[in-house]
Amino acid sequence: MTTRCRFAPVLYASLSAALALSLAAAAQTRPADLVNPLDGTANEGQTFPAAGVPFAMTQWTPATREGQRKSLVPYYYEDSQFRGFRGSHFLSGSATQDYGSVQILMGQGTPELVTAAPSLPFSHADEHSTPYLYTVSLLSVGIQASITGTARCGILRLQFAHGGRTWIAVENFARAGEGSVSVDPTTRSLTSQSAVRRLYAGSGQPAGFSGYAVVELDRRFDPGPTWSARPVVYEDPNKSHHGYGVGGPPQHIVPETSTGASIVFNATPGEVVYLRIGTSFTSVAEARQNLRAEIPTWNFDQIAHQAESDWNRLLGKIQIKAPVTDERVFYTSMYHAMLLPRIASDVSGTHPRFGGGGIVTTPGHTYYDDYSIWDTFRAVHPLFILLDPPLENDLVQSLIDKGEEGGWLPIFPAWGSYTAEMDGDHGDAIIGDAWLKGMRGFDIHKAYALMRKNALVSPSRAEYADGKGRRALQSYLTYGYIPLEDPIAEAPHRAEQVSRTLDYSLDDFVLGQVAHSLGKAADAAMFDKRGQNWRNMLDPETGFARGRHADGSWITPFDPAKPAAYVTEGIPFQYTFYVLQDIPGLIQYFHGDRPFVAKLDPLFARGLYEHGNEPSHHIGYLYDYAGAAPKTQFHIHEIVDIYHDAPGGLAGNDDAGQMSAWYIFSALGLYPETPGIPAYAIGTPRFSHAVIHLLSGKNFEIVANNVSKQNFYIQSAVLNGLPLNRFWLKHSEIEAGGTLVFEMGPKPNAAWPKDTTAPKPMYP
Repeated sequence: MTTRCRFAPVLYASLSAALALSLAAAAQTRPADLVNPLDGTANEGQTFPAAGVPFAMTQWTPATREGQRKSLVPYYYEDSQFRGFRGSHFLSGSATQDYGSVQILMGQGTPELVTAAPSLPFSHADEHSTPYLYTVSLLSVGIQASITGTARCGILRLQFAHGGRTWIAVENFARAGEGSVSVDPTTRSLTSQSAVRRLYAGSGQPAGFSGYAVVELDRRFDPGPTWSARPVVYEDPNKSHHGYGVGGPPQHIVPETSTGASIVFNATPGEVVYLRIGTSFTSVAEARQNLRAEIPTWNFDQIAHQAESDWNRLLGKIQIKAPVTDERVFYTSMYHAMLLPRIASDVSGTHPRFGGGGIVTTPGHTYYDDYSIWDTFRAVHPLFILLDPPLENDLVQSLIDKGEEGGWLPIFPAWGSYTAEMDGDHGDAIIGDAWLKGMRGFDIHKAYALMRKNALVSPSRAEYADGKGRRALQSYLTYGYIPLEDPIAEAPHRAEQVSRTLDYSLDDFVLGQVAHSLGKAADAAMFDKRGQNWRNMLDPETGFARGRHADGSWITPFDPAKPAAYVTEGIPFQYTFYVLQDIPGLIQYFHGDRPFVAKLDPLFARGLYEHGNEPSHHIGYLYDYAGAAPKTQFHIHEIVDIYHDAPGGLAGNDDAGQMSAWYIFSALGLYPETPGIPAYAIGTPRFSHAVIHLLSGKNFEIVANNVSKQNFYIQSAVLNGLPLNRFWLKHSEIEAGGTLVFEMGPKPNAAWPKDTTAPKPMYP
């Protein structure tokens, strides 16, 4: 379908007045239009303005960079050149890499330019970004381009202010000889295939599948120039640290190439052209079938409206009453937390077998991939448990599917592959937390068998190199900790023995709780004991987490305030407090509440708290457990203030939504401190009124009377009309619905809470 635009060319100097008025009116009531997808696109946020629907297989974003290099996001706010629309599979907020993507650029003039990496100047004044629709006016060529999407497909609208020779180019960034783009004028389509290669464990090896795309136009065209293996040119990494994440530019860079094809036609002034794009990880045929199922017509507005409805449905699960600046930060955080994991199965249920080796079909549920588990077990998955249990059921079942397809429960599943990225075995924490909070939509017995295997069985040499199984498991089982003599060579993050021990101890605790629930007494006792292995990493002489040798001696020299190879993305001072599973035991280790508080205070006083990295995320809530709730309130209030509505509004990588999920919980006044214990520590509510709409149809309301920037100290709390004298809520109390009312004031109230007893595990 080819139509003519009714608007005069002058409207392409900016967004149309009608569109602007429409969006302004919508923003008054709809949470999706309070989202600013450009937040986090500067500094170290590593996010991008994805347009489409939550958890989409392929996310549609403007691209200001080429290539799929590690730590390179498609879009950076500092850039001024538009390079096309990317059908991206980048892990939002991360320092990983895109894969299997397709990129579409359009222009007017000499079509031969497309073979030389063209780009178009653009201004942020001429773009408008929402979760469901992105629009940009490309003034240099008189084109206004808009894109929206569905779960697996996208649709692009191009409005031409001027007539003339017009080209559209489709490219991918596979290595030389591993990608293709073809043109078929008879079906008015182009197809793209881009082989995926692994990152981290097995880095550079084929992942066993490709990204596929089918691009269809609603008008006739002629084939234009094609190209193959054009080198991708990157900006000088010394020009800016943006785009390389934490740690600077990646090492061992493999040259990337661009392969592409173009089509040409003569546009008329005011003409509107539509492109619809189907994507898949299994085949061109499945990409086409996904497109037929999700975008069967050329009705762009209908698709955009449905995407808007999908976002409003999810974002509307929490309603807040707050100043508009806080509303924007809150709903932007929800948006960022709902981009991953991504749908990886086609509408038919097919998806690449996890770990390589063909195509499988998963009936009965949607299959997901790209889990940044080390980050997201902390708050993202607990958020889904609370807001969307059916989604979390599918996410957990997808982890189980991966374990059955590949033989081992994955540590950090991404790119359809085992990666062994980061440390820990936090699939245990995700699955166990869901189970212990009452979720029953997955096979816990299959899950437990996989969790137990990871905890007790060492993989073969080949499996270990492939990223399967726990790193350094034999050392952990032998010593009760991982000694410095085990350098863990076959891991993307080497060494980090202290962090691994603490992570495994936490995971073992959760595994023990699951074993209790299943009546496996011997296993439960074994894992309960292993859940105390954190004690083996705290040096009693210095009182800090510290690297330890196989003979039991501690590493020297030692400074807890300096980075060390035996901890992950942090310092020993921070990891000293990384004992989520036994906070009362940690407090007693330091001889009680006051000594514990005295130990913790310098972390903040010396500026050693680092919110940009996840190992710090729980620390502000620890004061609650030591009878110093006002200090929790003070520090959480300070940290929440770090977030703001701007491209540089995040303190670090968003890490697949973990940074954002921390804000969502903390702004509500709650935080899921310990996976496997169905309770939430209370911090300080930021909003005067919030309502969580639960799946059951019940509501849980949080009211904070007199709350303000100055009044962030809790004076008292009442739950369903009765005084709440503890610093935590049960998960079941939220699920039951009701009202929690805080009275807020400008000064600490040491009398609240009266009861400082910590929430206990469900099983002894």
